[in-house]
Amino acid sequence: MDILAQLKTERDKAAQQVNALDTATRALSGLNSARRLHGPRKMSAAARARISASQKARWARARGQKVVSIAPKRHISAAGLARIRAATKARWAKVRAAKK
Repeated sequence: MDILAQLKTERDKAAQQVNALDTATRALSGLNSARRLHGPRKMSAAARARISASQKARWARARGQKVVSIAPKRHISAAGLARIRAATKARWAKVRAAKK
């Protein structure tokens, strides 16, 4: 009988631990719900058009039809990127100087 009592106490301890984990999980999942307050993400019409065109091209390739190319996305030049980096470094230097 001593073994049965010991098993029951172990089962009760395990049940308490499971309840504590469930409570912690519920509390932490509530912290991640900030996205629901702001609504779903919106996608621009241009992004939807690009996705639609690429999907149509995939289906055309799968059917063996002629594929119309999609205009490539524009990328920033190396010079433009360097200008942005220089401006950011200058801005942060100004902020650090203002703190002193």
